[in-house]
Amino acid sequence: MTAPAIEFREVRKSYAAGRPALDGLTLSVGGGETVALVGPSGCGKTTALKLVNRLLEPDSGEILFFGRPVVREEPVALRRQLGYVIQEGGLLPHWSVSENVETVPRLLGWDPKKRRARAEEVLAMVQLPASEFADRRPRELSGGQRQRVGVARALAANPPVVLMDEPFGALDPLARRAIQQEFLAWKGKLDKAVLLVTHDLEEAFLLADRVAVLYQGKVRQAGTRGEILSRPADSFVSDFVSGSRP
Repeated sequence: MTAPAIEFREVRKSYAAGRPALDGLTLSVGGGETVALVGPSGCGKTTALKLVNRLLEPDSGEILFFGRPVVREEPVALRRQLGYVIQEGGLLPHWSVSENVETVPRLLGWDPKKRRARAEEVLAMVQLPASEFADRRPRELSGGQRQRVGVARALAANPPVVLMDEPFGALDPLARRAIQQEFLAWKGKLDKAVLLVTHDLEEAFLLADRVAVLYQGKVRQAGTRGEILSRPADSFVSDFVSGSRP
């Protein structure tokens, strides 16, 4: 049996003040699967992402990356196998769009011609033709365009896993809907494992194959939209789903 792309096994992590951020998180993300983490603020969603790429270390438990404990992976080498998308893209303001997109391929030692070709390919995928956008600076882009560049950068080195932390939260509704549809289009073609953090339950149901509802650092329920809406695991999930939907 193929190992999951990401697996959390009874992972615990406390904030500096001692309050648990994660308290026994157990969850897996299969290859090619998109799993969304939802839940109230402070439930551990972003902490889970930071543990995968070793920006944080767990207090106990284990995180596996294709069956290998991430604590045994060299952090920089691990991060080069992960795409990471955050709000507004997190772009370097003094670099051009193309230079931003080429960041990881450059670190991996790709030759300039190959880097440029890949940047053009992924920019086309997110509806930003290189002929028009490659030489622009982030300040010359709209919020939606910057977010598209952030997605293109995360995909540039063709990583098997993409982590997304509230990637579309800062966008206006029209831009958000457009990029959500683009996400659905490319995720079906690229066969990547995606771990998505969002506060928007409808976005989670739209984009993810499974949704994990977190509360107080634990998964209260993980399942499809139909499973969670028709058979909530407990009163918290029922109340959260009802309260989060318009």
